[in-house]
Amino acid sequence: MGENRAIGRGGDLPWHLRSDMKFFRRVTMGNPVVMGRRTFKSLPRVLDGRLNIVLTRDRGFVVPSAVMAYSLEEGLQAARESCARTGANEIMVIGGEDVFREVLPQAGRIYLTEVHAAPEADTWFPELAPDQWREVFRERHEAGPNDDHAFSFVVLDRVAES
Repeated sequence: MGENRAIGRGGDLPWHLRSDMKFFRRVTMGNPVVMGRRTFKSLPRVLDGRLNIVLTRDRGFVVPSAVMAYSLEEGLQAARESCARTGANEIMVIGGEDVFREVLPQAGRIYLTEVHAAPEADTWFPELAPDQWREVFRERHEAGPNDDHAFSFVVLDRVAES
């Protein structure tokens, strides 16, 4: 997300960060990925090496090489079953805004790329309650040759309720 919580503009990311795409691939590989229909449509293709679970209310929208789910709970159940079959240890929820907002109350970890820019956007990452999350990892990177901006990879874990 950008410094202004931006995550999308016009159905795409508001930046190009090749380094982030490599990090995303490494972190999600082998794990089921859950995403909304618009996020799926923004991708060039089904993400290889990962079960793609697409959330949609449109029962006419079908992706033959993905699992279609008609609620977040249905999508998460398909992801849990995939983890049990494959031994994957995380379910990766990759967007968009509405899916993030709905899943955040039950999320235990967030892999976040903080983009050091505040681009124009029409899609936003939800506010995080600072008392509910603890930063466990941060790695800052200057913009590389195929990156529009500097960025930081951040991992947040949910604070256990006492």
